[in-house]
Amino acid sequence: MTVEDQPATQDRAESGAPAPTARPEDTQSEAAQSKGAPPDMAPPDTGTSQPGRQGQEGQQVQPVQQSANQTEAATPDAPHAEDADLGLLRDALTEVRKVIVGQDHMVERLLVALLARGHCLLEGVPGVAKTLAASTLATVVGGTFARIQFTPDLVPSDIVGTRVFHPSSEKFDIELGPVFVNFLLADEINRAPAKVQSALLEVMAERQVTLAGRTHPLPRPFIVLATQNPIESEGVYPLPEVQRDRFLFRVRVAHPSAHEELEILHRMSVRPPVPQAVLDPPRLLALQAQAEEVSVHQLVADYVVRLVMATRSPSDYGLRDLEETIEIGVSPRATLGLISAGRALALLRGRDYLLPDDVRDVAVDVMAHRLMMTFDALADGVDADDVIRQVLATVPPPLVVWNQGSR
Repeated sequence: MTVEDQPATQDRAESGAPAPTARPEDTQSEAAQSKGAPPDMAPPDTGTSQPGRQGQEGQQVQPVQQSANQTEAATPDAPHAEDADLGLLRDALTEVRKVIVGQDHMVERLLVALLARGHCLLEGVPGVAKTLAASTLATVVGGTFARIQFTPDLVPSDIVGTRVFHPSSEKFDIELGPVFVNFLLADEINRAPAKVQSALLEVMAERQVTLAGRTHPLPRPFIVLATQNPIESEGVYPLPEVQRDRFLFRVRVAHPSAHEELEILHRMSVRPPVPQAVLDPPRLLALQAQAEEVSVHQLVADYVVRLVMATRSPSDYGLRDLEETIEIGVSPRATLGLISAGRALALLRGRDYLLPDDVRDVAVDVMAHRLMMTFDALADGVDADDVIRQVLATVPPPLVVWNQGSR
């Protein structure tokens, strides 16, 4: 695969429209799934300098660095995901879909979060299989699992553990909480007050618990799958920004379609299917390490930085109307999350290199919940998902050109 210079398009340069991905339709499916050498990238054809490379005062913006084990230029002999590992991932998806009807987006994002070592927040009305999807994934992947039903009377020690005095020995012992598992399901997380929600901050960020001056590491792998109901306003406590920022994904789960509803009736009304374990913790750790080795081109990293910076300085990227909508842009965790989630999605799709389309596919789920909207935007009912889609439509991705001879 080689880079081919693209002719400048004056109309696109003047309008600021996103540069299209230059892949022939007849080779897209074959080339995109190829495990050979990754394609090189061409800068987006905007007719102006890329704002992502220069800050407001001309300072250089450093892109996300590649993995330390990667070479600067990928070669055709670069290692790629084994067919057996890709088969295991697809088998895991199949097992989850045996139980979960529809909701393909949610199921895929759960597995991507697992490969990216991230946490996932599922948001939707009651009865759309949020809890069932999380517990089914834990069964399919293997490892230990615990569910905590968040309630208003919960206290932090119910989650992380506490010190217990034993009269017989006249000593305090540490009783570890239910978070010491591979899969933690925080069900209805917004029903617990803020002091209980904050008990998960150290757990989610450092994957450890500190009790009585001693640090207890959590088992590996570890992931928090949380659910919340966004439609109720009584007896719930919205997640603070610092808590939301620790979730790699916020996935909105919608009602199933009529066809899916009928399939749910046939499949679940008599003998619900039972998922089988496909993976185990050691194999999952190996897959997570493999996802971290997915190659990231410099221009793709630059594209990620430009997406993030467009939420902080919208007017610099042709998004002046968002100045009155966005109070605070996304954090650096979004930059890291776009790369890690994109890498995991690329691995799941059978590639060992990251494409701009992988970043675009995960951008809404990674970035939307990290935006802080202005009061006027909240009063007008502006959806953060739509804001991120507007950013994606305006900030052009790098061009990917597939050589016809690579077919």
